[in-house]
Amino acid sequence: MSVPAVSVPGDAPFLDVAHTLSREHVSAVPVTDADDHVLGVVSESDLLAKAAVMAASRPAGPISRLREHRLYEKSRGETAATLMTFPAISVHPGDLVSDAAWTAARSRVKRLPVTDHGGRLVGVVSRIDLLEALVRDDTEIGEEVESRILRHEFLLDPGDFEVTVENGVVTVAGRMDAALIPKLLESVRDIEDVVGVVGHLTGTT
Repeated sequence: MSVPAVSVPGDAPFLDVAHTLSREHVSAVPVTDADDHVLGVVSESDLLAKAAVMAASRPAGPISRLREHRLYEKSRGETAATLMTFPAISVHPGDLVSDAAWTAARSRVKRLPVTDHGGRLVGVVSRIDLLEALVRDDTEIGEEVESRILRHEFLLDPGDFEVTVENGVVTVAGRMDAALIPKLLESVRDIEDVVGVVGHLTGTT
């Protein structure tokens, strides 16, 4: 996710929000209160509806269509709080990348606010961030399993194990303390980019 996250206050005028999107080269920003609680999200679509109403000389054509899509009334707002879409669709820092990706895909949003469990903004994650994480190179995943999990977390010699990764599915083979096998597989499974774990481990006493 991007930290710190760009946001606008609820009382930010329409033009200030538009300038923020343009300056930061983003398609949407969270709208927050004085305590950084996320109130909603204001996007290019929200601003376009407002701009269309401002530019129209008479209520016809595009204006009628906006009304049909329930955008017309909202487009009459003047501030971020009156133009935003709410409630905001957000994720938490501890959510799996795959879960966040499903949330973004289902809701058809390009940027998701990341909030703590009190609803305060801690960052923003975009579709491209999620996509890059999901298509992470299998070699990099294997290196993390060997270095972070086997060597540093469990103090094992990676050379005693065979680790293979194919399309995010990790297979671990070798011999180790039988009592540690479930914990090892769980640690591998907890890597965000791992979509499955296959254990071919022989327990020792």
